[in-house]
Amino acid sequence: LLQSEYHYEYTACDSSGSRWRVAVPHVPGLCTGLPDPVKGTECSFSCKAGEFLEMQTQTCRPCAAGTYSLGTGVRFDEWDEVPHGFANVATSLEVDDGFGDAAENCTASTWIPLGDYVASNTDECTATLMYAVSLKQSGTVTFEYIYPDSSIVFEFFVQNDQCQPMVEESRWMRTTEKGWAFHSVELSRGNNVLYWRTTAFSVWSKVPKPVLVRNIGITGVAFTSECFPCKPGTFAPAAGSTACQPCPADTFSGKGATACQPCDPDTYAEPGSGSCKLRPPCTDKDFFYTHTACDASGETQRMYKWAEPKICNEELPQAARLPPSEVKTRCPPCNPGFAKGNSSTCQPCPYGFYSNGSACLSCPEGTEPALGLEYKWWNVLPPNMETTVLSGINFEYKGIAGSWEVAGDYIYTAAGASDSDFMILTLVVPGFSPPSPVLEDTESREVARITFVFETLCSVGCELYFMVGVNSRTNTPVETWTGSTGKQSYTYLVEKNATTSFTWAFQRTPYHEAGRQFTSDVAKLYSINVTNVQGGVASFCRRCAPQPTGSCATCSPGSAVDPSSGTCQPCPPGSYLRGHPSDGTPTCHPCGPGTHSNQLRSLCYNNCSLALPLPGQMLRFEFPSLGMGAGVGTRPSFTAKGLRYSHHFRLSLCGHQGRKMASCADNVTAGQGGPARVVTSYVCQAILMPPEVTGAHAAVSSQPVSLGDHLLGVTTSSVLDSIVSPQELFPPGHPDLPDIIFFFRCKQVTR
Repeated sequence: LLQSEYHYEYTACDSSGSRWRVAVPHVPGLCTGLPDPVKGTECSFSCKAGEFLEMQTQTCRPCAAGTYSLGTGVRFDEWDEVPHGFANVATSLEVDDGFGDAAENCTASTWIPLGDYVASNTDECTATLMYAVSLKQSGTVTFEYIYPDSSIVFEFFVQNDQCQPMVEESRWMRTTEKGWAFHSVELSRGNNVLYWRTTAFSVWSKVPKPVLVRNIGITGVAFTSECFPCKPGTFAPAAGSTACQPCPADTFSGKGATACQPCDPDTYAEPGSGSCKLRPPCTDKDFFYTHTACDASGETQRMYKWAEPKICNEELPQAARLPPSEVKTRCPPCNPGFAKGNSSTCQPCPYGFYSNGSACLSCPEGTEPALGLEYKWWNVLPPNMETTVLSGINFEYKGIAGSWEVAGDYIYTAAGASDSDFMILTLVVPGFSPPSPVLEDTESREVARITFVFETLCSVGCELYFMVGVNSRTNTPVETWTGSTGKQSYTYLVEKNATTSFTWAFQRTPYHEAGRQFTSDVAKLYSINVTNVQGGVASFCRRCAPQPTGSCATCSPGSAVDPSSGTCQPCPPGSYLRGHPSDGTPTCHPCGPGTHSNQLRSLCYNNCSLALPLPGQMLRFEFPSLGMGAGVGTRPSFTAKGLRYSHHFRLSLCGHQGRKMASCADNVTAGQGGPARVVTSYVCQAILMPPEVTGAHAAVSSQPVSLGDHLLGVTTSSVLDSIVSPQELFPPGHPDLPDIIFFFRCKQVTR
């Protein structure tokens, strides 16, 4: 027989780990003229990545250019459909509780392939992606993932063919906040079943963001008897490649390419493209405006730029042209705390001076500069701010600056490569210098605050995210606004003195479609004000107590400057120091009804008792149990898909000199060794999922919120400081004993 009429295979391994190489004809039953069986390589033999086993000689050979191999591995990096061998199922965890229709509702809640990656479900069903593999030798499974929302429980675990867990500690995945994370787990020889499992859980109306998984690789599978050709849009220039490289922008390649070909001038290609597309005519959505820096004459002008990458063709007859630069105008003034020096550039005022942006003035006697950063004129991007773009399609950083552009009295989001791109603006503050030490007993641990005025103008479902990062750690989302907002202000309190980054990210639409349709949908930042910035500048000076040395000092905690004498005076009993030095001069204010000031005069609290004068008698109430951090749970509730949960409250309403002793945690992702996010308050609430729902060893607490950060007072009145206690929620009890009501405020809106 000719060699083209048969191929070689190995027999199954025997008990001694040996096997034979046999020739197998392409036409069944043709058994004459075949080469004799020969002793095969040992069952544990394998070639390195970039090589394949040439069966004729049973030796390892390098893969040819344009092809690659993983040695003993397989890789799944194309997700136009779920690859062969994967099982993709959705189930309801609550079928046994009488929610039989829930299972039917869950049939479509599976993992969804989206080209370069696969995305999880976002409802309360459980979606499981499974892959069974038999390893000839010990190996590893690796994959990349994005897990931005702890409202989804995300597990990855491995079981053997006896359904016994192989690596229990790797079960709970940690959330990610910045791009793709890498995960690797060791696999044992033999049968392994890999599980990627998600259960979304959000009792609020907001739909959580899905988990994304890509580039699943498994080693230890078997020898590779052939190399795989590079997929279109990639290439392998040399022999012995272990992976293919993506083609750069404006180039393309076919299957098995050794190099990428350039596109014709009238066509373009995204990175990693298998073909080129015709450049469309330019429109007004392909450019944006910006302002030039001030010149030596103190003038600026609005000019226009093409959005990057420029894929349109301005030479076509119907194409829009780039508008000419507009006439020059006077530059806006410097930002507060800055003034123009000898040159036309704005320079920071030295310590002891302040400025409204025109000239540096010395602080009057008995005052000191209130250091901070205030940006309200946007002629150039401040040196401690930077911009970048995160692709909303493959979630890779593009390394393109200019996602936000200055526009005089605001900074706004320019056009991106795609409407789904995240346009990112980051402000980095090296640290803070609060005028007085932040003590444990204070109601607010504020070391600084950031206040910004913003607006979003959107025709579709855009989103603006505000995130905070501490000590170069990844950003934590703090607040999200969806759709057009109108011009408004937002304040965030900083409670840790560390290098802090503040990030704004704007996405026009979450739909993964290339192109620019909604470039007129923008986010605008009009002003940013950060207080107590280390090495900052001052826009005003605040009162302080003169010192014998001639300097000026902030009053000690619990004391305020007496306007008549200019000296520090402690707040009297029954009052507390309200306001923050960053806002000006704090003053003493009386406590609310039924409360006392703590020793530091930093807050007012109730000592778990109340004296209530009634006609002809004085009633004294004692309720020490309300200060012990009691926990209260509700009966089980069910989501629309039948997932069981309950509300859990922690209360510590009084005592402890006003310290907040109630804490609620988000420990969904704490199983991976990461810290649980804890909310500490007088009253807090969390969602509790029983262990049989999540598969955890104990109940999982999720989505904690504070319901009471500031005690206003304790009284029998149903109204206090514009807060009303609804009569229908608290029906009257004993006619001679009125209800005692604790009134609280919290920093965030609860619902």
